[in-house]
Amino acid sequence: MSTIPRYVPPPPVPGGTLLVGGGVGGRGSAPYRPAPRRDSVSSWRWRHRAAYGACWVAGLSLCLIAVAILGYMAVEGVQYLSLEMLVTRPEPSLDQAQTGGILDPILGTLILTVMAILIATPLGAVAAIWIVEYGRPRWLARTIESGIEVVAGTPDIVLAIFGLAIFQLPLFAPLSFTADGGGVFGRSFFAASAMLSLIAIPMVFSATREGLLQVPAHVREASWALGKTRICTIRSVLLPVVRRHIATGSTLGMGRIVGDTAIVVVLLGGSLQITPVGDVPVLDVLKGSGSTLTTYVYNASPAGEGNAPQKAYAAAFVLLVLVLLLNAVATSIGKRSSPLEAHS
Repeated sequence: MSTIPRYVPPPPVPGGTLLVGGGVGGRGSAPYRPAPRRDSVSSWRWRHRAAYGACWVAGLSLCLIAVAILGYMAVEGVQYLSLEMLVTRPEPSLDQAQTGGILDPILGTLILTVMAILIATPLGAVAAIWIVEYGRPRWLARTIESGIEVVAGTPDIVLAIFGLAIFQLPLFAPLSFTADGGGVFGRSFFAASAMLSLIAIPMVFSATREGLLQVPAHVREASWALGKTRICTIRSVLLPVVRRHIATGSTLGMGRIVGDTAIVVVLLGGSLQITPVGDVPVLDVLKGSGSTLTTYVYNASPAGEGNAPQKAYAAAFVLLVLVLLLNAVATSIGKRSSPLEAHS
């Protein structure tokens, strides 16, 4: 006489997760996640409804402020902006019609941005790689992290005054103008870009560190299992993965550099035009003084000398467009998939 086999329950699922779609623990199973109960806002408690309404008000207010800024600058800036203004050098004059264009401030902005980001990107990326992948000794890693946090929280004017004190030393005389009596001017594209790089380093550092922390540990272990050293793993495996994070941090850092004023006013000399120093091509420009779009807007607006308020609006519109383009580039880079995500 045959007997019915005794039922043996399946082993419990680790963590007590209920699986559906293929039996308990079977292939194709998916964790069961209950959906939240549907309810109406009117059924919430009054303080919950007030918090919900405050969130809506805050979000809409920020959107209205952004639209107002963009709309106002577009209306005021476009009507005074012209192609001639973009290709003409500024001139000192009490008559707005004789003040020229904004060619030198645009060139000064581009020169400073390129120089500063070329300094900030390798320093921030290398510091993040060393802290995440090595981090020994621990006291040194903590010191570096604390130093970057201090730099990120330091006001720009403090960095500018510190940079002026440093670059006026005789040691840095070749980087700026030197008077006949031996006094060092301490103001040049070299000095301004060096200090502007400090405000971009924290962004590059944070973005790179975040990208490295997102790389799973088994990726490094697989590389080591193939006989790769730690430095080879960083160069051939990790760097391609975090390349987009480095690019995002660099782009955000460029946005900070483009919009800075205090460091430019103190360390670039504040001259209306780019004033070369010496007779060596390229180097004479970098050793000289100049201006950027931010300083031009300040000087031409009623807050400064006020000689060209209409051109200040046009320059401010160009500056705003440049910052928006940098933010758009950072957003597009951040949306790109890394090599690990592409092959997963």
